[in-house]
Amino acid sequence: MEEALRIAAQLMALSARTAPKAAGQDFVAVRVIEGDDLRKLGEAMINYGDESGKKNFDRDGKNVMNSGALLLVGLNAPKTLGLNCGACGQPKCALLETREGPEFRGAFCAWRLIDLGIAIGSAVKTAGTLNVDNRIM
Repeated sequence: MEEALRIAAQLMALSARTAPKAAGQDFVAVRVIEGDDLRKLGEAMINYGDESGKKNFDRDGKNVMNSGALLLVGLNAPKTLGLNCGACGQPKCALLETREGPEFRGAFCAWRLIDLGIAIGSAVKTAGTLNVDNRIM
């Protein structure tokens, strides 16, 4: 069963990796987590929930520890698309400033967030096709 979950996660990663991206520029990062790394991540989630007082990190951390594989999908140092479209809330791309928050670094070009959503959607579609239960967290 573990090998089948590993293959499914890798196919999901492939779907995310090959999903269309704005202007063909790829800032999407994917990583499959399995084995002892799942336990470490789950424990870190539980600890974060305890320390921050945020709800459901204990539940989700336990679910991660009980999973056969986990696919992480994110953005890696995304640059603006350069359209000056204003979708990010700034009138020009050059005005979009990156800031460190308590959980995230942002802001991001809206087009890169769309790329992320499409990549995640592609991965979830692959999981559904394979009848692998999944959750977007």
